[in-house]
Amino acid sequence: MNFCFSAKKFGCAFGVYKSVLKLRSNFQSIQIVNMGLLTEGSPLSWEETKALAEHVRRHGIEQFINLYSKLRDRTGDVLKWGDEVEYIIVKFDDVNQRATVSLRAEEVLPKLQEKELKDPQNVKSLWRPEYGAYMIEGTPGKPYGGLLAHFNIVEANMRYRRAEASALLKDGEVIMSITNFPRLGSPNFTSPPYKPTPDRGVSLSYFFPDQATFPGHPRYRTLAENIRKRRGNRMAINIPVYRDVNTKIPIDDFHKILPDLAKPDSVYLDAMGLGMGCCCLQVTFQACCITEARTLYDQLAPLCPIMLALSAASPVYRGYLTDVDCRWNVVSASVDCRTREELGLEPLKNDKFRIHKSRYDSIDSYLSPEHEKYNDIEVVHDPAVYRRLREGGIDHPLAIHVAHLFIRDTVSLFSEKVHQDDENDTDHFENIQSTNWQTMRFKPPPPNSPIGWRVEFRPCDAQLTDFENAAYVCFVVLLTRVILTYNLKFVMPISKVDENMQRAQRRGACASQRFWWRRDVRSPDADTYLEMTVHEIINGKEGVFPGLIPLIESYLSGMDVDADTHCSVQQYLKLIQRRASGEILTMASWMREFIGKHPQYKKDSIVTEKINYDLLKTAYGIQSGTIPAPTLLGSSNVSKTNDDIPKAFSKMMSKDCP
Repeated sequence: MNFCFSAKKFGCAFGVYKSVLKLRSNFQSIQIVNMGLLTEGSPLSWEETKALAEHVRRHGIEQFINLYSKLRDRTGDVLKWGDEVEYIIVKFDDVNQRATVSLRAEEVLPKLQEKELKDPQNVKSLWRPEYGAYMIEGTPGKPYGGLLAHFNIVEANMRYRRAEASALLKDGEVIMSITNFPRLGSPNFTSPPYKPTPDRGVSLSYFFPDQATFPGHPRYRTLAENIRKRRGNRMAINIPVYRDVNTKIPIDDFHKILPDLAKPDSVYLDAMGLGMGCCCLQVTFQACCITEARTLYDQLAPLCPIMLALSAASPVYRGYLTDVDCRWNVVSASVDCRTREELGLEPLKNDKFRIHKSRYDSIDSYLSPEHEKYNDIEVVHDPAVYRRLREGGIDHPLAIHVAHLFIRDTVSLFSEKVHQDDENDTDHFENIQSTNWQTMRFKPPPPNSPIGWRVEFRPCDAQLTDFENAAYVCFVVLLTRVILTYNLKFVMPISKVDENMQRAQRRGACASQRFWWRRDVRSPDADTYLEMTVHEIINGKEGVFPGLIPLIESYLSGMDVDADTHCSVQQYLKLIQRRASGEILTMASWMREFIGKHPQYKKDSIVTEKINYDLLKTAYGIQSGTIPAPTLLGSSNVSKTNDDIPKAFSKMMSKDCP
């Protein structure tokens, strides 16, 4: 979950220039980041932060207005893009046949960042912390550009990152790009082992010890504590358990211990770390101008549920097989800081708004004026903020979007960043913008930088192998080129996108669910929607919809591309095609199949230590190429990926908008 720790050189693609994080243990004088340069700072208490909420909101809006007025007419930026992959450090105890998460991220990260410190302009990878003390995030050292040949270096760079991190691990430790550690929150899931402290500490969790939160930066623990305090209670994450023939209901006694929070037929989780401790795959694009950025934001939003279903990789939580395949609602509930009044459980008295979604959720509105008619759900917003934005020259759809983001309070503030220069700083704006974790993120250029308007695509679960992650990234990036080249229209009523988001997370959704989709994506006036399967949306339905892969192939047919890149892209598209059609499984379905066939599985929905160990050992073998997985990857999953693009293509970059 990107907490605004991104790559310095990925500024062009990810939107931030940042110094290398200096990891320290002293929380009162420590590097902080807020979508800009790292600075020294001390975290404020929740009471202090709450008292300054309106100050941050008021100055954040002024900062956005000033930034917009300076950069609204900026044009001519070239396509740059990049990926973010999050990893978990897993430790195997082969003697006792146990797998745990290794809390060594704070130890490993400084070593991974040494190359960047020495030569920041010439590194192949960049590394940042994540929420879990067992997690790290890797990105390419430079953004990719507009050449088709760039698609052939994505997987090679991912392999490099994985190898680079693996070289620093101890015996028994491995790096895995799994979305969720299956027994996260189970007894002794960490190495070294720590006991949760439900009566004290930051999370007050029965399952997630505070030591499992990354200790090298106060932002994470501050967020966990402040979100819980703002909410006024523990987090209430209830994941429906998968009801196998021997599944016991209730699954445990937490519905008795916490009757107002836990449900008897669900796997109950109670801490931010049990959601934000999951991994994901994200892609960011730089557009040539603000209009193009808004177009991509809108047109990619309906794709989010489809890609969530297609990337489904997390069916097990706290050692139980559940009835969901994806992380999304789990993470959403883990940071849901709405009060009882905001949830509609009590009349509004102390709070301003009845808020319909968590701050981690799907988008609520499109940004382009021509798409306003599809904004068919209530967009809760602050009227005073909206009026000020309109006075500042912001058009209606963008003003509504920002005013909606700003119904949220800041949940992390540092003393040194309270007073800012609104003409030149954007930290207060980014404070709230960056803690609205939505399926899409619209990212303005930082002040006084060469970085352009950007869009971040955020729904995908992390995939097991570099081949899969590269395939998903390249597919989405290619789709942006197709959208812009053919002027395609994917937008549909937001209510249907929301409905699709819930369907996408159901067990087996990729193969069994139907999703609302636009029938005619070429005509701007043909507002007809059908329910289609992922297979029909991706591969096409004769006489109804051409399919996203055929549209990409049509685009590629008119492009000059070297043989290796052509081979790699075709392999990536085949993976997407086969997974969409059901010929091969999603990671979630593969895990269910493995668990169901395990000799120790008692058809009771419980993933034991031994099952978890064997599952992750097999997954690691697949990841490293020593175990074939035809049901997950198919029979052909080898690309022609290379570390460098052919020199003959390196000067072909165009600076014009597509």
